[in-house]
Amino acid sequence: MSIVTILECTRNPAMDPGPLSEIYKDLGDTAAEETICRALEDLAIRLTRLHDVRAIAGFDELARQSGRMAAVAQGIGLTEVAAAARHVGICARQRDGIALEATLSRLERGFDHAIGQVWDFRDF
Repeated sequence: MSIVTILECTRNPAMDPGPLSEIYKDLGDTAAEETICRALEDLAIRLTRLHDVRAIAGFDELARQSGRMAAVAQGIGLTEVAAAARHVGICARQRDGIALEATLSRLERGFDHAIGQVWDFRDF
């Protein structure tokens, strides 16, 4: 009989409020919200693309897409999402499928939590 340990990620994803503050300051509320929505939509599309590419073992494309995702996430202050995306790229370049699966799951969890943080920031 094998023992299964369930690991939970309980810490909140790191976020740098600086980029969001700048976006709101520079663009005003309406345009800032549109810009942030577009960035979050772009991140969601890229995350879906990462899953699609992973299914066909496209390691090079995974590395490219994750790098772009990291840049978008960093641009709106989602530092943990950006770090996880960069780590996905490292796993892809190393062609380490097991680490890639774990890191991709971390990226997905971080993105899910980050969406709430972005909108909580807006409410301040």
